[in-house]
Amino acid sequence: MTVVKTSVRNFLAHKGRMALSAVAVLLSVAFVSGTLVFTDTMNTTFDKLFASTSSDVTVSPKGAAAADEAPSQTGMPESLPASVVGRVEKSPGVKSAEGAVSSMSVTVVDTQNKNVGATSGAPTIAGNWTENDLRSMEITSGHAPRGPTEVMVDADTADKHGLKLGDELRTIVVTGDLRAKIVGIATFKVTNPGATVLYFDTETAQRGLLGETGLFTQINVVADDGVSDARLKADLAGSLGGTYKLQTQKEMADAGRDSVGSFLDVMKYAMLGFAGIAFLVGIFLIVNTFSMLVAQRTREIGLMRAIGSSRRQVNGSVLLEAVLLGIVGSITGVAAGVGLAVGLMELMSSMGMELSTQDLTVKWTTPVIGLALGVVVTVLAAYIPARRAGKISPMAALRDAGTPADGRAGRIRGAIGLILTGGGAAALLASTRAEKASEGSLFLGGGVVLTLIGFVVIGPLLAGFFVRILSTVVLRGFGPVGRMAERNALRNPRRTGATGAALMIGLALVACLSVVGSSMVASATDELDKTVGADFIIQSGTGQPIVPQAQKALEQAPGIAHVTEYKMVEAKLTTPDGKTVSEDLAAADSTYAQDLRRETVAGELSAAYDKDSMSVGDTFAEEHGVKVGDELTVAFKGGESAKLKVAAITSDDVSVDKGAKYTSIETAERYLPAEKVPKNVIMFAAAEDGKEKEAYAALKDSLAAYPQYKVQDQTDFKQDLKDQIGQLLNIVYGLLGLAIIVAVLGVVNTLALSVVERTREIGLLRAIGLSRRQLRRMIRLESVVIALFGALLGLGLGMGWGTAAQKLLALEGLEVLEIPWPTIIGVFVASAFVGLFAALVPAFRAGRMNVLNAIATD
Repeated sequence: MTVVKTSVRNFLAHKGRMALSAVAVLLSVAFVSGTLVFTDTMNTTFDKLFASTSSDVTVSPKGAAAADEAPSQTGMPESLPASVVGRVEKSPGVKSAEGAVSSMSVTVVDTQNKNVGATSGAPTIAGNWTENDLRSMEITSGHAPRGPTEVMVDADTADKHGLKLGDELRTIVVTGDLRAKIVGIATFKVTNPGATVLYFDTETAQRGLLGETGLFTQINVVADDGVSDARLKADLAGSLGGTYKLQTQKEMADAGRDSVGSFLDVMKYAMLGFAGIAFLVGIFLIVNTFSMLVAQRTREIGLMRAIGSSRRQVNGSVLLEAVLLGIVGSITGVAAGVGLAVGLMELMSSMGMELSTQDLTVKWTTPVIGLALGVVVTVLAAYIPARRAGKISPMAALRDAGTPADGRAGRIRGAIGLILTGGGAAALLASTRAEKASEGSLFLGGGVVLTLIGFVVIGPLLAGFFVRILSTVVLRGFGPVGRMAERNALRNPRRTGATGAALMIGLALVACLSVVGSSMVASATDELDKTVGADFIIQSGTGQPIVPQAQKALEQAPGIAHVTEYKMVEAKLTTPDGKTVSEDLAAADSTYAQDLRRETVAGELSAAYDKDSMSVGDTFAEEHGVKVGDELTVAFKGGESAKLKVAAITSDDVSVDKGAKYTSIETAERYLPAEKVPKNVIMFAAAEDGKEKEAYAALKDSLAAYPQYKVQDQTDFKQDLKDQIGQLLNIVYGLLGLAIIVAVLGVVNTLALSVVERTREIGLLRAIGLSRRQLRRMIRLESVVIALFGALLGLGLGMGWGTAAQKLLALEGLEVLEIPWPTIIGVFVASAFVGLFAALVPAFRAGRMNVLNAIATD
């Protein structure tokens, strides 16, 4: 009980100093809890949606795309004949059955030619209004569509784009444009995560989305009373045989959940990874806090040992303080995590993915995980300082309190740090010389971990060296105040090393990702310059195929020398070694050989576009023993099989179209029914000589009516690539900002505790003439040099990681190394301002000290 009372008393006595460490625990736990609440809420939202939109049993074609697959490149989904509805109705256990039409290969625009479809990655879905839709929606305005000129939209889309009854919409599909006026608005009974939904009458939906009447994409089946979904599915299987795909409501919901599961998992584990980084940085803060508190209480602990306290009791007292810190930080962190989840939901809603707080899901496991993580990490971080406290002897009661535990890093620690750093450097070097990316990645991962740990361990030794260099450049101009700031930073190298290491981790990741991102852009730009000969690239930003009417408009644009079609055809290839593999063939016009310059290792690429000919990549050729002149059996999906002659083998030492197998569009059309021939996924165009500007403007004008497509010249394409990578990096930098915030708190805490530790010294300095202004400047300069030390280590380490990663990725085509010096220099300079900011409160408090009271401090 005495140990408990002592721990609580010490915790409350230093509550101000503990607060900053508690914030580190709070932020880390909040990130973990917020991630769990956010992903659980998204799961709840989608579970409700999928459960409400599925009938008891759904009948669909065998080849129907899964929920997570892209829209069909033919522009039309798989269908089944309407006659199947009658067969289903006659099956035992069926209460009712109705045919449904649904397609995601659509684009919807308003009268201003503005795309009103989903933009957040959610689908735009068009179909017919059915009884099954009443499970998830209700008509809240107008009525269901009754003819070819009428359409109904969901309320979320209407609100977002200001649509109302009577407004006209144009739905762009492969069969042409469907123009209709809004006659109804339907509201979701559950949360709509962001999909745009349109309803037509059945005949219009069939003709427009499937090309003809008498077809459906699925049949919604309702079971008789007392008949389970599983039993109904079994009965239908007996009636229909194995011709169609049958799924119960649960199976449909599971398939839908799987379709968004990969996205949720990536998001979840990425955020948890950043939470782990924040925890790692927080450990340094907690270690520093308890180390300094133990050092300041050396005499007090010595007195406790002198009056009978055992090492175990002293050790337990410090650990109990850590438990209290962990509990306080974790509880507030869990609460903050719920708030963070709500904030993320609002952010996603602003980006187009609607999430409702009514679905907010906080499972009992979330606070348990948050509390356990926070307490365990805090106790582990405090363990070494606690052991150090337990080793304090009773004789310490006779010495001055606050004496630093170690003036310099131990030789053993330095040797271990050098060994780890050297081993990590060797692993990084080995990764750059690996022949396969899979092998090199192991060396890269090991090198990153070892060098990070090595720098942390060797930090105190590095502090003595780098702080002196930085001080010569930064502090010497400030005279005696600058020199005192330097000596204060060097007074306890272990503390300075740990404080700088916390900042080092976040900045190392920033530097590494900056190098990789810049190298990706530079490599892609270099590759485009070398290989892409086309003047213009036309494609959809959402993967939609190019509809025939848009293609026709492109081909009629003036000033164009040629337009190249490019389609992806699914097929199975049987190689000379007898193996059958599923592959995509790139069916293109012969002008594609001009639009994309590909090096061949055998044969002539132009010959691959001859009748019944093709090319393969050299990797595929080597794996399967394929040579020029061999014939491969190609079974086109939905069509016939053919014998295609290998006319060329292309080099796979590229990043654009790596591994592509080319054939002509004429060859693909010869073995595929007309309705199975895919639409173009991308098109290329070349301008007539000297007419590049006119052709560019003409192409844009020709596609003005089709906002889903982008016309880009090579400059646009490069900028788009740069923007995409930049957006991704900005998100990562934002998440890494959490670790940097925790590191800044570490600097604040170190300085605050250091000021308390040096109270008497500060009083003496003030007594002999140091002004308040000079005192505050001294502390700020000390903070700046510590921040710059951490930045120097982090940026140097990160650039090393990034360089090694680029050399490894060069095996995958990332051949250009580019160091983003403006970013690196900007981060380094910004670190000085971080140091200034971190020192504001400690410097202010130091300046307000009463000189006599400070001198009298024991």
